[in-house]
Amino acid sequence: MKHLLATLDQRDDFDEIIDVRTPLEFADDHIPGAINAPVLSNEERAVVGTLYKQVSPFEASRVGAALVARNIAAHLDTTFADRRQGWRPLIYCWRGGTRSGSMTTMFNMIGWRARQLDGGYKAYRQATLAALERLPGALRYIVLVGPTGSGKTRLLNALARAGAQTLDLEQLASHRGSLLGAWAGVPQPSQKAFDTQLAQALHGFDRSVPVFVEAESRKIGAVALPAALLAAMHASPCVEVRSSREDRAAFLLQDYAQLFDDPGSLKAQLQRMVGLHSRERVVGWQALVDQGARVELARELIDRHYDPAYARSCHAHFAQLPQALRLDFRPNDVDVVEQARVLLARLESMDAGA
Repeated sequence: MKHLLATLDQRDDFDEIIDVRTPLEFADDHIPGAINAPVLSNEERAVVGTLYKQVSPFEASRVGAALVARNIAAHLDTTFADRRQGWRPLIYCWRGGTRSGSMTTMFNMIGWRARQLDGGYKAYRQATLAALERLPGALRYIVLVGPTGSGKTRLLNALARAGAQTLDLEQLASHRGSLLGAWAGVPQPSQKAFDTQLAQALHGFDRSVPVFVEAESRKIGAVALPAALLAAMHASPCVEVRSSREDRAAFLLQDYAQLFDDPGSLKAQLQRMVGLHSRERVVGWQALVDQGARVELARELIDRHYDPAYARSCHAHFAQLPQALRLDFRPNDVDVVEQARVLLARLESMDAGA
């Protein structure tokens, strides 16, 4: 099972991956690259399940078989109408049972070379969780540490453009990680979908080259990082990213521009800070929103919220932070890629001298 992710990377073994589960199951998570061709709709699956519990397994199977046959026929007339002779699809359902078995049998009768995934999505999910326990410890990390607004994500992106190997956890999570870090209009992935993307990213890294990653807490918005990855990051060498207060305030104004443009939403998110801060302080911040005092609010958040939180969390978790390489970063300048190259050169020089 632990080799399932590697097997699915060998795409030459099949031409297409087909997920025959319901659209809701597919939306929650699926094997990367799969297309959804459900043999039961969301509503049809609920009907069959109700028959199974309230009438009999036989009646559920009889009705379900008719629905599956009609849906497969519809897919043959539409989704798969142009597939050539000798086409090689990999087909899966929840656990490699009747739904994927029915389509696999029909496709092979037609003359296609269909294969059913043993264990279905359930086996893939188990392999993903096993990978998230195993893979993080096999890689070397360099963790970008620094307070909110110092431009760690911008530096991470610049490092990628400079040719370094990077893991952007916030991109995978569709969230900036902080209390105000929700992406406007972009929902976060489910925990399962996040795990799938993360496992694929870890599996694809070159183990001989370090992976740059931004320091994160246990949760990024609503999704949680695997314990093995957090432990590996906490034990890894760090680069402490430092930016001036003015640069940080300007960076926050850029990064949170959509928040500032929606005062009602911003005030609602600030309200969630009651408990972390006094009600009076939060009300004061909300008043700054009403006044359009963006710069003053950014500075208040830096001084009163982000910096104290950074001091508490990073010094408690990152064991090598006292020995961290310090980088004075200018996140708003146009030469961020060149700044990243300078950092890479410094790290290479330190490795050579070690």
